[in-house]
Amino acid sequence: MSTPATATPVLEARALSAARGGRPVLHGVSFSLHARAACALVGPNATGKSTLVRALAGLLPLTSGGVWLHGRPLSAWTRSALARIVALVATDEQGPATLTVHDRVALGRYPHRGPFRPLTGEDEQAVWRGLRHTGIEHLAQRRLGTLSAGERQLATLARGLAQEPQILLLDEPSAHLDVGHQLQLFRVLHEVRARGVAVLAVVHDLGRAAAWAEHMAVLHEGRLVAEGPPDAVLAGEACSRAFGVAVRRHAVAGLAHPLYSFEEVSS
Repeated sequence: MSTPATATPVLEARALSAARGGRPVLHGVSFSLHARAACALVGPNATGKSTLVRALAGLLPLTSGGVWLHGRPLSAWTRSALARIVALVATDEQGPATLTVHDRVALGRYPHRGPFRPLTGEDEQAVWRGLRHTGIEHLAQRRLGTLSAGERQLATLARGLAQEPQILLLDEPSAHLDVGHQLQLFRVLHEVRARGVAVLAVVHDLGRAAAWAEHMAVLHEGRLVAEGPPDAVLAGEACSRAFGVAVRRHAVAGLAHPLYSFEEVSS
């Protein structure tokens, strides 16, 4: 990562293995995330990316290895303390259809206020910041069931922002978003990092991942096969083998980031 290797990670997986539905999915994954990180987790479908994100959030039992948060194992943290530090935003967690967008976003304040307590002024401010940052203030009183898939995804992201975490884990955050909202999403993630938050996002679009992230990690068949600066990772053989494509880098005058093209590798 761009953070020096000597810095203490805020979140770290050590030889992590996990299963889902009795099937082994992750095999000895070691991975670290530093403060203010912008890390893209990429890999083919069904290779364990969502499982890894949930394991890092403490939502899955491990078969071996462990996860450390600020140098302490996750088992040493209470659920409420963990939720005040780590927020998970996943595409399959979009809330009941009858819930308003405001109330959906307000769920992000639960770790800070506890059960059955009304929102404080500070909570409301955090909720509206999340709505503003995602550009959905105008949807605050709409019910989730009346929204498009992309709008519901933005509401889920706003809930994660309202949680005011130190670490933001996102599982396919750009799913269901049109290109305009995708640009907005990654702008928001850039602003979140500027406030000191570490961000790890599962991203399927390799070109967009490379333009946003400072660090890229490639997961293949449940194993971490490459990580480092995006240019180096995409140019490496491990990435080509994982996706079965040849990656071509194209520098374009006037563009801040290179463009990438992908060609199928002949068998």
